[in-house]
Amino acid sequence: MDMLIVEGGRRLSGRVRVHGSKNATLPVMAASLAVDGPVTLNNVPALVDVITMAQLLRSLGASVSGTAGCVKINSQHVEGVVAEYDLVRQMRAGVCVLGPLLARFGSARVSLPGGCNIGHRPIDLHLRGLAALGADIRINGGYVVAEAGTLRGAELHLEGPHGSSVTATCNVMTAAALAHGRTIVHCAAKEPEVASLAAFLNRLGADIDGAGTSTIEITGVEHLHGGSQTIVPDRIEAATLAIAAAITRSEIEIEEAPVDHLVSVISKLREIGVDVKVTGRLMNVNADQTLRPIDVTALPYPGIPTDTQAQFMALLATIPGTSVITDSVFPDRFMHASELLRMGAKLQRAGDSTVVEGVNSLSGAPLMACDLRASAAMLLAAIAADGESQIRRVYHLDRGYVRLEQKLNQIGARIRRCNEAHTLHRHVS
Repeated sequence: MDMLIVEGGRRLSGRVRVHGSKNATLPVMAASLAVDGPVTLNNVPALVDVITMAQLLRSLGASVSGTAGCVKINSQHVEGVVAEYDLVRQMRAGVCVLGPLLARFGSARVSLPGGCNIGHRPIDLHLRGLAALGADIRINGGYVVAEAGTLRGAELHLEGPHGSSVTATCNVMTAAALAHGRTIVHCAAKEPEVASLAAFLNRLGADIDGAGTSTIEITGVEHLHGGSQTIVPDRIEAATLAIAAAITRSEIEIEEAPVDHLVSVISKLREIGVDVKVTGRLMNVNADQTLRPIDVTALPYPGIPTDTQAQFMALLATIPGTSVITDSVFPDRFMHASELLRMGAKLQRAGDSTVVEGVNSLSGAPLMACDLRASAAMLLAAIAADGESQIRRVYHLDRGYVRLEQKLNQIGARIRRCNEAHTLHRHVS
């Protein structure tokens, strides 16, 4: 199992480029199951979750091939409708095959999903939305079993206790694209990844209007033909890189940053005192000045993404003064706090918030990654800390970032990836 050894305390400088979005890629790949023709996806990131989704599609009978950012998918010969536990358990987005399979074949049997342990994340909204379209749904042996002779358009709401759901909106939207009649989805997720999926489906013959707003209208079509899509740049990776500059008090340039999707993040960084200049898709981030403590609340888009909450906590832990971080999307998503405490951070949990008393510097420590974005937060804290840190279980990091340590090394960090077993053998022999 790989681990990262980080020599902290080094300033960053230079230019890095953002990869394609994981959260945009996975729903598009899943939706290809509903397409009667070949699909070509460009700017696809080489991530563990993308590989897992490709394996899931192949297990259903799809052909998936490609390298160097270009993936070709052909689902014309798909016959299977059972998405097995061993694959779906590895990532939350595995459930996104439910809607496409149901729409195209009239039935689906999909394992309840896995992914990061960041709090209770039921799929009630998925099931509610598909049931509104006429599906008969039950849970049997850890699987969602859905059947529908014909899906029919309906008016439905997708609001949950903590807002809308991106994956539920994607599932319902794809299913409705092939349903008979007109569907109106209220309280739809407004995230850019939803708009990206809608653009993909429309390019292939769907009739979807309003994606990116809270109300989406879909008029069902008979079938979807083949086509192509270029995956949008990853707004979470871009935000992570910007916070890396801030936590190390450095200046870097970020290429292919989806700045239109980062308005809240850029605004919050400026509130902290970071100088952010935007020219097209180029972000210049300069934190070579005194930074200020602030309050951060993670909200559905266009608010601060929950997927950046951990990174902001790491940054604020290094800014003297009191900050408060609240996560209104996943109120229990604070497992990274215990690892930051090991580095000398001063944190106190208070309900769905964490009070941060910033310190002048963190210290290197042995760390254990517990989920994808927590891994990124630990890596950011480690590159800013005094001394050496070791981060274990970095397979979490590889699910959502394309060799993030290499990208940070390009701009001045000193991070080494090694096999944990080999490192242990060297120390005891």
